[in-house]
Amino acid sequence: MKQETKIGFADLMVSGRKIKDEFFKQVDKIIDWKPIDKMICKYYKKGISVSGRPSYDGLVLFKMCLLQTWYGLSDYELEDQVNDRISFSKFVGLSLEDSVPDHSVISRFRSELTKKRAFEKIFQLINQQLEKANIIVRTGVIVDASITDSPRKPKGKKVYEAVEDRKEDESTNIIQLQEKVQPGVDTEARWIKKAGKLRYGFKKHVGTDLEGLVLGVVTTSANESDITHLEDILNASQVKKGMWVKGDKGYKSEKNDEIVKEKKMKNHIMYKAKKNLALTERQNAFNKLVSKTRFKVERTFGSIKRWFNTGTARYIGLDKMHTQNLIEAMAYNLYRSPGIIMSNCEK
Repeated sequence: MKQETKIGFADLMVSGRKIKDEFFKQVDKIIDWKPIDKMICKYYKKGISVSGRPSYDGLVLFKMCLLQTWYGLSDYELEDQVNDRISFSKFVGLSLEDSVPDHSVISRFRSELTKKRAFEKIFQLINQQLEKANIIVRTGVIVDASITDSPRKPKGKKVYEAVEDRKEDESTNIIQLQEKVQPGVDTEARWIKKAGKLRYGFKKHVGTDLEGLVLGVVTTSANESDITHLEDILNASQVKKGMWVKGDKGYKSEKNDEIVKEKKMKNHIMYKAKKNLALTERQNAFNKLVSKTRFKVERTFGSIKRWFNTGTARYIGLDKMHTQNLIEAMAYNLYRSPGIIMSNCEK
């Protein structure tokens, strides 16, 4: 259902111009924004701005957050682009005669919804609509994690203590930093050594469907092991009895096997060899079979980073990074939705 927008005189003057906004029209056709708007209104109250004018609808600001992610814009760049591009202003629901929210309004909106943990609920509302449209298909969940680097890392001489993270993967080690807190450093990020390289930031744990669309997101500091967050990501992905779960050997443990069993799910987590005990031929064959579909979650990480120019922490702190991850997940799912609909029609 399309969102109703105001049409002013300036809009009529330029209505004959050809605007490349087909994607925005497709998104508006796929998503009924009314329940999204209603949800946002629960957490973001429209009042009066400091200048005495009515403040902006929450849905306008949320759609601006989507534009910001799709185009890899800063808050300042977002303000400029919505001012300059007719397709942007039409998508967010502004007439050309309306003033555009400035960068500070966007920042306050994002911070308020982050504090009230509203983005998680909006994410699930959008996914429910995508599922109803047969874009998301919940037959199971593929789990994996990716590191997001923070540019706000400590500088200077450091003393590290390496602690083994994954026993089956010696290239990944937790790094504990022992030094004084420096100004400008994100103190909620952490060091990790992966593939011989030190990285400072956060870890994004996700669950996807077979198409790679994101079902659930969990955000932690970078040094937290994947193996300890399987249940968290399964809960965030809203799994149901009878579904399968696919994951690499980093998620294999007796505890995780028991979690999968308790949830009455099909266990498709890859086997890992134990000390002095190699995998059997059957276990190797099972791992190869799982790897044929498990890679799709890695494709999701790569696509989000490549398409939206992300992969770096925009904000400071764990909660704000979780918001970044959720908005990126929503933007990714919506970005791929028109193509999936077309693919379904061709089948």
